[in-house]
Amino acid sequence: MIDRVLVTGISGYIASHVATKLLDQGFRVRGTVRNLEKGERVAAAMAKAGHDISRLNLIEADLGEDEGWAEAVKDCRYIQHIASPFPAEQPSSREALVPEARAGTQRVLEHGLSAGVERIVLTSSFLSMSSRPHKAGRVSINEESWGDPEWRALTAYPVSKLRAELSAWAYVKTQGLEDKLTVVCPALVLGPDPFSNAGASFALIRGMVSGAIARAPRRSVPITDIRDCAALHISAMTTERAGGQRLLGTAEALWVKEVAAIIAKAYPDLEKLPLKDMPDFVARSIALFDDRLKSSLPFLGIAYDPDNSKTQALSKIIMRPAKEAILASAASILGR
Repeated sequence: MIDRVLVTGISGYIASHVATKLLDQGFRVRGTVRNLEKGERVAAAMAKAGHDISRLNLIEADLGEDEGWAEAVKDCRYIQHIASPFPAEQPSSREALVPEARAGTQRVLEHGLSAGVERIVLTSSFLSMSSRPHKAGRVSINEESWGDPEWRALTAYPVSKLRAELSAWAYVKTQGLEDKLTVVCPALVLGPDPFSNAGASFALIRGMVSGAIARAPRRSVPITDIRDCAALHISAMTTERAGGQRLLGTAEALWVKEVAAIIAKAYPDLEKLPLKDMPDFVARSIALFDDRLKSSLPFLGIAYDPDNSKTQALSKIIMRPAKEAILASAASILGR
C-alpha cells in the first residue's frame, strides 16, 4: 500500500515543493487549501512542470475552523504541517496572528495523533530560534537556540511562529508523544519558482531588482534554498532519529548588501541594486511609516552564524550555498 501524506497549505511556496518531491518519490499526497480554485491552479502548474499529480487530491480546510480536519487526516501515515498565517501587511498588534497559528497547529496535532499518524513535521522558522535580544556582532544559532515571544521588539509574524511551536512541543510533551513531532526551522526561503507562488519569500529580491530598495538595511539574512527545504522536510518525516528534534534549515547568512552584490555580478545591467548600507538611524526613521522595514529593526547589526551540524548529521543533507538560491530567485523574477 502506498503511504499517504497530508500537506497543509499545499498552494504555498514551501508546501508545493514538499508535495511535488513526495509525489516524485511515490507517495500519495492530500493537500489542504482554503480555496479549491487556488489549489487547482497550483496543481495544474505542478503538472505543467512535469510532475505526476495522479496521486494528489485536494481538500478544503481552514486553520481557524474545525471543519474538514478529521477528513483531511484520515488514512494518512504522515503529516507535513506547513500552513501558517502570513498577511500581506503587518498587523498593528504583535499577537494578532497567534490565535490562528497556534489553534491551527493544535487542530492538526489533535486530529493527526488521534488518527494514529506516525510523524508530524511542523514548519517553524529560524525566527523561532533567533528572536531574542542580542548585542551587535556575531551570534551563533543552533538547534538548541530559542527566541523569546515576550520580547517587545518583535512584530506579529515571529511572535506567531514562536508561540505556535512552543504550544506544539507543550502538547506532545503532555501526551508523552514527543517522538511523533519533528520541527523544521527554515530561514528566508529562496530558489526556483516553477509554480509562480513564491509570494512573500521573494519580497527582498523583488525589491532589490525593481529598485524599490535603494539602500541595504544592516541586517544579516540567513537563507534556505527551497530544494534543500523540501528535502529536509521529507528527511524529517522518514528519519527515525529525527523524532522529537528541531532541525535548523539554513547553513549560511549574508548581509543584505552581500545579497545585492551577488545579483549585481550576475546581472550588471541592473543599476539600482542596494549595494551600500542604510545607516541604522535612517532605517529607524523610515520604519515609522514602512512596516516592511519595521520587522528588521530588532535585528540590525547582528551577524547570524547558523550552525546546523546536528541537522546535517541527522538528515544527511548538505545545503547549497546561499548564492545558488539567490540567483535562482533572481532568474525567476527577471525571467532570464
